[in-house]
Amino acid sequence: MHEQMNLLKEVQGIDSEMLVIRETRQKYTDELDALEGECGQIKVMVEALTEELAGLEAERRQLQVELEKEQDRIAQVEGRLPQIQTQKEYVAVLKEIDAAKKETRETEEAMATKDEAISVLESDKLEKDQKLEELSTALAGRQEELASELATLQEQLDTKGSERDKLLAEIPITLRKRYQTLVNRRNGLAVVGARSGACLGCNMHLPPQVFNSLYKLAKIETCPHCNRMLYLAED
Repeated sequence: MHEQMNLLKEVQGIDSEMLVIRETRQKYTDELDALEGECGQIKVMVEALTEELAGLEAERRQLQVELEKEQDRIAQVEGRLPQIQTQKEYVAVLKEIDAAKKETRETEEAMATKDEAISVLESDKLEKDQKLEELSTALAGRQEELASELATLQEQLDTKGSERDKLLAEIPITLRKRYQTLVNRRNGLAVVGARSGACLGCNMHLPPQVFNSLYKLAKIETCPHCNRMLYLAED
């Protein structure tokens, strides 16, 4: 039983090391994911601004076409003035010119509004473009920095995983399953020490007979509170 507990302690030590490695790897992965997510958000904003700008510019071009038509109309109507012979016709033409000029002013005002909106969007897009470029550069740099680190962490996991499998192969299958069940249920900690009459896994006091039996090594004892397997920890 002493040999089996030693094997379990070794496996637990490896599992604890692998947990730290996984947490470190996850931290790096989360960092890269956060940068990628931020890049993605800015990219979506840039695409939306680009689409909105294209729409405004198309509307402005249409207003420009309308303005040119109105100006041509005014020129044509004004060209008729010298040929007018009656006062009534003259007044009618002047009203037509005034109406056309009013439409021209309204179109020019609409174009000015579009120009202002386009200017604001262009400024916003430029800012977003610069931000996206900065984030993309930061992401590429960080990916390069972490590539070797992530590869090393994976190599460590593979090595320790092989060591773990070899140790587990020496443990009876029923005990192995029991250990794995505890690992899954107890956040990766299935084997813990006991000291001064208490379980170091949950810090609860153990029944005297359970603690005392740890000296005898007759069987593998478990904590009645957290069910973790126990060994006698050195003071």
